[in-house]
Order: sequence, then C-alpha cells, then structure tokens
Amino acid sequence: MYVVESRLKSLFVNGLAGDAAEYRQFLAELTRYLRAYLRKRIPQHNEDVEDLVQEVLLAVHNARHTFRSDEPLTPWVHAIGRYKLMDFFRTHARREALHDPLDDHEALFSECDDEPVEARRDIRDLLDHLPDKQRLSILHVKLQGLSVAEAARLTGLTESTVKVSIHRGLKALAARVRGVA
Repeated sequence: MYVVESRLKSLFVNGLAGDAAEYRQFLAELTRYLRAYLRKRIPQHNEDVEDLVQEVLLAVHNARHTFRSDEPLTPWVHAIGRYKLMDFFRTHARREALHDPLDDHEALFSECDDEPVEARRDIRDLLDHLPDKQRLSILHVKLQGLSVAEAARLTGLTESTVKVSIHRGLKALAARVRGVA
C-alpha cells in the first residue's frame, strides 16, 4: 500500500504544481483503485460503480485545494470516497423503500410509528436553515459519528472551525426550535 500511496501522492502533488500530464495520470490510476474499492463495497450494484467513481473523482478535483501535502493522500481520498458511498447508500435506501411490496394489507391500516421518520425529516428541515459550514459540521460529527479531525479533513476546515461551527449551529438550532415551538 505504501507504493500506491507514494505513487499517487507524487502524481497528485506534481499535478497540483501545474503538471497536467501527471494530474491526468493521477486521475487514471486513482480511477482504477476507486473502481476496485467500490466494487468490493457494492457488488450487487455494479451498474452504479462508474457513476460513483465519477462522483468521487469530481469531489477529489473540487476539494484538491484542501489537501495538505505534508499529510498522506490515500486517507484523504478514502474519506471523500466513504462520504460519497454513504450518500449512495442513503439515496439507494430511500429509492428502494419506495418499491417495498405491501404483502400484509392489515399492516397498512394498523398503527405505525412515524416518529423516527418525522424526526429525521424535522432535523433535515432544521439543518437546511444553517449555513453550509455549520450544517456539514453537525451532519458529519453529530449525525454520522465522524471525529472532528475526519470532518475537518472532509470539509477542508480546521478542527477548531468545525468545533465552533458545531457549537454555533446547535445554538442556532436551539433558538429556531424555541421560536417555532
């Protein structure tokens, strides 16, 4: 794995320094590794692997300015890949839930517990009112369970900015809930 890390990092850093050929080579090699990584994780959805690879490559390209050359490259890329993979799982789960057969017609008319669904929708609606920095910090750390360091790497913010964003975001959410309630 060290060979892969040093090769990819060398290509990436040279690409960031302006070497277009090295950057193209980085993207080509990263594509192969991402394809293998994602096929292992979603083997039942091979048709979605290429779309997911492209999403990760685009996210890596868009976040390239956040990479610190004194840090390893592969954990940074894996964090982005995991984030995109979780998005895929969430989207796919929602889409699949729409296609669940209703075999037990009595269950349709019995009491059901909509509170968790309503709570998730309410939280999503509340978070939508926050600035991106606060919303993403809360989402990654408080809802997805990432560490502050992982969230900082993923968002390109410093760890202290993530902590402050969480504090301010939660304070704003509490004020909004008190105003709504």
